[in-house]
Amino acid sequence: MSITGPGSITAANIQAVTNMNNQLDQLSEELGTGQAAQTYSGLGSQAGLALSLSAQLAAINGYSSTATTVGTTLSIAQSALTGISSSAAAMQQSLEQPGAFTLDSSGQTQAQAGAASELDQVISLLNTQVGNNYIFSGSAVNQPSVASTNEILNGNGAQAGLTQLIAARQQADLGVGGLGRLSLATAASTVTVSQDGSPFGFQLTGVNSSLTGATVSGPSGAPPSISVTIGATPPNDGDTIQFDVTLPDGSSQTITLTATNASPPGANQFTIGATAGATATSLQAALTSALSNLAQTALPAASAITAANDFFNSDPPQIVAGPPYDTSMSVVSGTPANTVFWYTGENGATPALQTATALVGPSTTVAYGMRANEPAISNILANVAALAATTFSASDPNAQASYDALSQDVQANLTAQSGMQSVADIQAGLVNAQTAIKNATSLNTQTQTTLTDMLQGIEGINQDQIGEQILALQNSLSASMSVTARLSQLSLVNYLAPVTG
Repeated sequence: MSITGPGSITAANIQAVTNMNNQLDQLSEELGTGQAAQTYSGLGSQAGLALSLSAQLAAINGYSSTATTVGTTLSIAQSALTGISSSAAAMQQSLEQPGAFTLDSSGQTQAQAGAASELDQVISLLNTQVGNNYIFSGSAVNQPSVASTNEILNGNGAQAGLTQLIAARQQADLGVGGLGRLSLATAASTVTVSQDGSPFGFQLTGVNSSLTGATVSGPSGAPPSISVTIGATPPNDGDTIQFDVTLPDGSSQTITLTATNASPPGANQFTIGATAGATATSLQAALTSALSNLAQTALPAASAITAANDFFNSDPPQIVAGPPYDTSMSVVSGTPANTVFWYTGENGATPALQTATALVGPSTTVAYGMRANEPAISNILANVAALAATTFSASDPNAQASYDALSQDVQANLTAQSGMQSVADIQAGLVNAQTAIKNATSLNTQTQTTLTDMLQGIEGINQDQIGEQILALQNSLSASMSVTARLSQLSLVNYLAPVTG
């Protein structure tokens, strides 16, 4: 018969103990990591599904991260746009409550100083950055959106700023004779008022006469002119004639002159003379005076608005050809060599909103681009800057009337106009993007939860079950090690009877 010694039994037990130790280490690692396996190969047939779920979860996490970033950008953009609207509203409010016409040492009123401050605020908001990106630069997010306030107003070296461009435009609109580029002449009993063929100054648009015995024609011809012939029958006291003109900014003015028997005549009156020629001469004098007054009050305001619009709302900016400017016959495109280009971002053909897009969900793309030169913004800049860039002389008797005309124009232009883009329209486009992001984020969160649960079902563990297995193994291991220890102490001597004498 064969005899099995205790050494072979001990070896088997030692192997069992080793196996239980390995199992215990594996279970402890699973309990510590919460994962059923440390590699996909350890998942067996579930490895492919786990890989697919992990890829989907990573994509959803990426969408969520993008949505958070874009959402932050949109929130900051909305705040900036609200600030721009507030600056425009503050400017309007200050002009609705005009104070005394008092000029400071620079030839400006308190409201104009306020306009300069509001302009600086708007410029600062338009150069808002989120991270390193300029959000109002279109697709060129790495470069500032607009030039500095000082460059815009005062120029930069050989590059003219708005102040210089307004001065040049006012010279061009006033003209050499000071009548808004119109000329008057009287031949016999006919008074003729003519344009000079330039786009500057007053443009004749109509005439309406109730003068008895007079013949009126025009505006007609190239350049246009209006003629008034006093007939043999003189006008009656109180008869009127109206001349309609358009100013450079598109606004219109009507000059009404009244026939009178008084000599000398009052303001906007002409004396009915003893002859038709004398009456015509008096009519010319009255029209000259009225045009000169308009050229010193309403025309400078319209000229400043036009120069600002040509600067902010044209690409490239349009400037008066010259010098000399008072005889200039055209506007030309400014160049980077002679004119400040206020908008320094991207200015392509793509709509502003489409210059920045982001995928915030598996099938959700949002557009959230903006440019500082969108019409609603450039309109605010043009009008606030026109007020901030214009100066007046305390010795000019027409200064207050000119300032009042400019203030009224700016106030009217800052009021939202039907059919024109407003800042609220830009904000509405961004609200649509914010709503899309909110909906996509909600869906992403639901998908993340579902994918995480599915993946946990494959890769995860049941902690209670693992704990029970570890406890059972620990008990088995303790018992096995105890048995093995006792077996290791046995020898053949333990089984032999003691020797007796």
